[in-house]
Amino acid sequence: MLTATVAAVRHRRANVIAAFLKRADEALRVAEVTLYPFLDLAIRLWLAQAFWVSGVLKLASWDTALTLATYEYPVSWLDPATAATLGVATEVLGSMLLAFGLATRLAAIPLLILTLVIQFEYRALDQHLYWAALFSWYVVMGAGPISLDRLLAPGLAASALPLVKPLGRWYAALTHYLGPVYQLALRLWLATLWFTPVLVGRSFLEAMLGFVSPLLALGLATRLAAIGALLALLGAGFMGADEIQNINRLYECLLLGLIVLRGSGPIAADAVLKQQLARWFPPLESWSDAALADVPHVVVVGAGFGGLKAAHGLRLAACRITVIDKRNYHLFQPLLYQVATASLSPADVATPIRALFRDQHNVRVLLGEVTDVDALARQVTLSDGAHIGYDYLVLATGARHSYFGRDDWEPYAPGLKRIDDATAIRRRLLLAFEQAENCADPEERQRLLTFVIVGGGPTGVELAGAIAELARHGLAGEFRNIDPARARVLLVQSAPRLLPAFPESLSKVAAQSLRALGVEVLTKSRVEKIDAEGVLVSGQRIGSRTVFWAAGVMASPAAQWLQAEADAAGRLKVGPDLTVSGLPNVFAIGDTALSEAWDGKPVPGLAPAAKQQGAYVASIIKARLEGRVDSPPFRYHHLGNLATIGRQAAVVDFGWIRFSGALAWWLWGVAHVFFLVDTRKRLSVAIEWFWAYLTYKRGTRLITGGRE
Repeated sequence: MLTATVAAVRHRRANVIAAFLKRADEALRVAEVTLYPFLDLAIRLWLAQAFWVSGVLKLASWDTALTLATYEYPVSWLDPATAATLGVATEVLGSMLLAFGLATRLAAIPLLILTLVIQFEYRALDQHLYWAALFSWYVVMGAGPISLDRLLAPGLAASALPLVKPLGRWYAALTHYLGPVYQLALRLWLATLWFTPVLVGRSFLEAMLGFVSPLLALGLATRLAAIGALLALLGAGFMGADEIQNINRLYECLLLGLIVLRGSGPIAADAVLKQQLARWFPPLESWSDAALADVPHVVVVGAGFGGLKAAHGLRLAACRITVIDKRNYHLFQPLLYQVATASLSPADVATPIRALFRDQHNVRVLLGEVTDVDALARQVTLSDGAHIGYDYLVLATGARHSYFGRDDWEPYAPGLKRIDDATAIRRRLLLAFEQAENCADPEERQRLLTFVIVGGGPTGVELAGAIAELARHGLAGEFRNIDPARARVLLVQSAPRLLPAFPESLSKVAAQSLRALGVEVLTKSRVEKIDAEGVLVSGQRIGSRTVFWAAGVMASPAAQWLQAEADAAGRLKVGPDLTVSGLPNVFAIGDTALSEAWDGKPVPGLAPAAKQQGAYVASIIKARLEGRVDSPPFRYHHLGNLATIGRQAAVVDFGWIRFSGALAWWLWGVAHVFFLVDTRKRLSVAIEWFWAYLTYKRGTRLITGGRE
């Protein structure tokens, strides 16, 4: 069994190369997952349209089709009528199936045969060979993710339809055994086309293609060679060559794209080299559980942005990691208000934690709630009484609501920090409209249609704008006794202006945008009481059955666990390296920590800040594991503030540039989709927003939970 010292030495020896290989592999996988589906779809559509047009034209004039089959391109072993029928059927039906990715392999086979017949029985053209190469790809590899084959595969595999399971096994065997052979043949063919023994005196394109052709043939640095050839072809352009040459270059670019995104295949020098490097510099995933048991233990409490970044940052470190969270999902809090206002579903903003660490061998995920930390014994205590020891502790426990000493307001004014909070707010919000529809008392109806949001920060502004849009547009025409557009939405802010963290000019824009939506903005207004009848604001009584709290937060009790110094909001005061004073192996990040690493100012409680802190802590722990003790202090790099007010209204502050309006709204949307941790969720959220943008309809207006 490896001791911690031996493991650290071993890791220092392998770290640089192993890290490079891992990151390169991750980058290639990301590129493949992100870009290959679209390249695959583009190739299928390009091939399909060429054959579809030909087939439809022949189908529209059958006499012409027979004449062509008889005189222009006769097939010696078929009579003209049969040849014309088979050709048109293949072109029309095969191209349709190929375009939709339905029975792709079966459709590609007759299209491949037709292409070869055209090449050898009618006219030999390089274009036909490119067609044959691409159709062969689909026969062997099948369609990519954007296809009906992939969409229907799980259901068909579990069905009782005949031949489905044997076909699935046959397809898998075809890809497994013939896929490597095809990839080798493709590389050799391209290398043969481009190889030239003399590079001097050639054009740049010819020299580059001649240079990369041996690399492609050997499968050595294959992706880089294919990228070089692709850039050379694109750099040469399509304007100076004749039409046939342009078409050939296009097909060469498509084939090179497949090599770039799918790699060289197993029969290549790259595969042999990768196996040898893995033996010389074994990756962390190859370590046995026994080996990992003897390396230092890092405990990360909290799976928010900071905690996830810290754990992911240690994926190549010689340590084992335990991620503890009282929920089994990572929550994207910036979009939680959209769940509360029926724009998104909870599944759109939450991802199971275990799924995020499925491929990280040194991480264990534990569902539990930490209630105490024994710094002397280096243990954390869970609510069930279990104790977990640590060598390094990362506290990323986030924040909770703060009612500034008036916790009795919470039942009447729920905050927004958890999914349960969002669904509870959604229930209250939608129930208010339903109850108003059934209410005969005008005064009570007005109270039901009055919504008060306390707090003018980003959450309050976004929540107020979303409620106003829902009332004025999302519910239009759905009620008979009330007009939802007459709902009263008030935003109460004790400070002189909204969005105090933003420049004053953008605060004014936000206030104007909210008023344009019909929101009543009350600044310099102090909430004095909240009860079941409404709120008391600066001596004025506002009747409301629905009040939401967005005014303040309090850090988790991490400071109490450690008996350490904290500020008024409960945030642990940390040093330049984000460690707690007197505890060099305990780090605090995100909303849990008070760090003055923003040019002497406190680091804001934003997702980018937490991610930067998590990455920094991971680098510090990794350096200590490798015997390096000198590390630079943490410095926060502010990426800007963004807040959305409503449809095509947002404010953006990057410091060096500030703007608002539609462009800011689009930028806000892109940024928030990008920060989602799951690719599928990025796509689903983007589609949901686009649908809502076009129709004003919100698809998650479900009243769930107990009736209030």
